[in-house]
Amino acid sequence: MSDMMSGPLQGDLASAFARCFRGSDGERVLMHLRRITIERRPAPDCSEAELRHLEGQRHLAAYIQQLVARGQLGS
Repeated sequence: MSDMMSGPLQGDLASAFARCFRGSDGERVLMHLRRITIERRPAPDCSEAELRHLEGQRHLAAYIQQLVARGQLGS
């Protein structure tokens, strides 16, 4: 996944994401996002639009997880 930002702004943003999702509530929210996006399996007869929508959701959830992980490593 490509970075949307680089340099100091990316580090600051990653730290902010790590702070937002710190603790048991943050972990619970991240697990919920993962469950309803990344781990979700669409029905065989779903439309192309539904697949595209799900892929967009998966991309966003993965990006959030990536920023949280990067922020945790930096703190």
